[in-house]
Amino acid sequence: MTKHYEFILTPIKSILEDAIIANSGIEFTIETYSLSDYILQSLLLKMTGFQEQKLKCIAWEMATYNYEYRRKLLNDDDNLGEYSSYKSKNKIYQRLVSLIEKEIEVDCLDLNSILDKQLIRNETVDLIKTIFNGTTLSIWKQKDFNYYKKNIKEIIKPNHFGNKKNNLFESSLQDLYGILYKYRNRCAHNTYSYQQNLPTLSTLSHKDYLNQNYFIWFTQLVIIDEIFISLYKYYIDEVEDIDF
Repeated sequence: MTKHYEFILTPIKSILEDAIIANSGIEFTIETYSLSDYILQSLLLKMTGFQEQKLKCIAWEMATYNYEYRRKLLNDDDNLGEYSSYKSKNKIYQRLVSLIEKEIEVDCLDLNSILDKQLIRNETVDLIKTIFNGTTLSIWKQKDFNYYKKNIKEIIKPNHFGNKKNNLFESSLQDLYGILYKYRNRCAHNTYSYQQNLPTLSTLSHKDYLNQNYFIWFTQLVIIDEIFISLYKYYIDEVEDIDF
């Protein structure tokens, strides 16, 4: 067992739990509101960074067991960059599913036999609701949190992810992740400090703008994490006799 295993199997939700504990001493008063985006941006960046490093570890684990993939990885055939875009995440997903198919000698993997998508979606939504409910973080973003609780199961459905080996997300969640990725880049590179093309009032009032929501983004990141943990466990179970 390599030292990557423990990290790969550590759920990203642990970062959310740590954040709630770290901010438990901050009371909601008007003077603390200015902290809201600062803290939530930091949490989003920490989660996306965690996930980028985990996917790099998964890629290297696959390359350890499969020399053909090692050649592709070292030659950067997939052009994965920092593993943060949907394209790079989808590439790792495709490779992992393909290597599972090779190990169990099937042409088309039944993803439903590995991924309980209804359970993943429901447990993730329940987690976000439970962990943030009544906290300063949700009070700072009360309108967004209420919108999340009311609409999340329509925004993210079990048939929106993990349906085919060539698509981690269906188009609606790809678009949603694109918003997350764009916002993540703006925070990481501090473009808000000098950008001129800020959203107009008509953009801010559009119903789609409501989906630019930290709680929705956290849900997406947790779902991605759960998918990769499930697939990685299955893959390692096939290539090594490891008791999880």
